[in-house]
Amino acid sequence: MKTVRLSIIGFGAVGQGVARSILSKQEYLNKQGINLCVVGIADSGGCEVNTQGIDLKNAIARKKQTGTVAAGSEGVLDLINGTDHDIVVEATPTSIKDGEPGLGNMLAAFESGKHVVTSNKGPLALRFSDLKEAAEDNGVLFRYEATVGGAVPIFNLIHEALAGNTVIGIEGILNGTCNYILTRMAEERMPYELVLKEAQELGIAEADPTYDVEGIDSACKLVIIANSVFGDNATYHDVDVTGITKITPEALELANENNYLIKLICEATDGKLTVAPRLVPKRHPLAVGGTLNVASIQTDLAGRITISGKGAGSVETASSILSDIVFIARNS
Repeated sequence: MKTVRLSIIGFGAVGQGVARSILSKQEYLNKQGINLCVVGIADSGGCEVNTQGIDLKNAIARKKQTGTVAAGSEGVLDLINGTDHDIVVEATPTSIKDGEPGLGNMLAAFESGKHVVTSNKGPLALRFSDLKEAAEDNGVLFRYEATVGGAVPIFNLIHEALAGNTVIGIEGILNGTCNYILTRMAEERMPYELVLKEAQELGIAEADPTYDVEGIDSACKLVIIANSVFGDNATYHDVDVTGITKITPEALELANENNYLIKLICEATDGKLTVAPRLVPKRHPLAVGGTLNVASIQTDLAGRITISGKGAGSVETASSILSDIVFIARNS
């Protein structure tokens, strides 16, 4: 049995989802010869460190009761640098202004010789090449499946299953909030403002939906794909972005009459990165509804491969994080 020691930095919905997944998958992991031991958890209120392994059920309950897991005086960087463990799971909130605190946490982890698994898009949308270089310089692994597509394994598909293929282009729907809004507007002929309010009441859209509806979230994900798959050195600022706020029920109805849907499509091809509403034929593989995400990958050998699934949610995101943790456990 191989014991892999890890910390979880950020204990909101995603971090708690990771903890719950580790608890629920212990038997499966043990059959794989892997024992995951969480020795540190950090949130905005402080940290808990236990080199013998943290009681995850207790940590989740304490977070719910008190709003924090804090149980000592250690800071986040003290936890990352000073606690003996193998993997840092970085699950703090995304910032596209400066990538912090995730960027500093990841760089500190690499410099202290630890592998990193992350769901945090901000640092990768701003400093992907620096992060990749830091990981390589320190001989550790950097995994980020959860940054794009929720449970949809885009990077594993491209880098593992399609290894040997040259990827020519990628297009897809990478934001479930926008897809839900456009789906409901088309189906119910409702105006944007009413559907947005509905999405907020259902918890699908944030109270401030700007990040989603203006295409910023989609652009960040597209940058990560371009940098990872094509070796670009792009940032969020290199993407031509148009959101969905100007789309009217009349435009959707006109599209429907001609057997089209309007979808917010991300595209990386010929060195160009675009996020914009586009007409999609109703029977096209990209014509998925609700909160689903979809990615269509054009390759030279395998042709076009399309993959779709749940693009958000704590359990779905934790699925990708756990996959990356298992990959590191097997390959380090």
